[in-house]
Amino acid sequence: MRKVGLKAGTAGMALVLVTLMGGCTSIRDHRGYLVDQSLLDSVQPGIDNRLSVEKTLGRPTFESQFGEKDWYYLSQIVKTPPFRSARTSEQTVLRVRFDPTGNVVAVDKRGMEQVARLDPDGHTTPTLGRHRSLLEDLFGNIGSVGAAGMGGSATPQGPGPNGS
Repeated sequence: MRKVGLKAGTAGMALVLVTLMGGCTSIRDHRGYLVDQSLLDSVQPGIDNRLSVEKTLGRPTFESQFGEKDWYYLSQIVKTPPFRSARTSEQTVLRVRFDPTGNVVAVDKRGMEQVARLDPDGHTTPTLGRHRSLLEDLFGNIGSVGAAGMGGSATPQGPGPNGS
């Protein structure tokens, strides 16, 4: 009878441990285009055009705004560990370049080697200009209304905005 209680307690502890460990795994999230290598291989320079690429790969994630109208397909896998911020673990950027008539010139594929990791310095953004305190920001305009250079008389001089 005592062995059954010991086995049930051990099984209960194992269940609690597995449940707690399951909460410590990172969340894996896919964003953007789902890359299918066989579809990518089917797009051939000199053979395909905009319409055939759209039918094969779908609408692009975005289209270039300047210069040649290249199409970009962006795919990212983002992992979010517990109690930390999300980080991109995998990224694929597919660029389809077209000639002026709309035929495919080249298909370029880039990965994580193009990702730049930025590490901001501190919690503030450095700016040029005055460094003012909170009180100076709140009360800085007091006394500037009607200050020198704003005209000393109460009657307007010269024509007004409508010429009168």
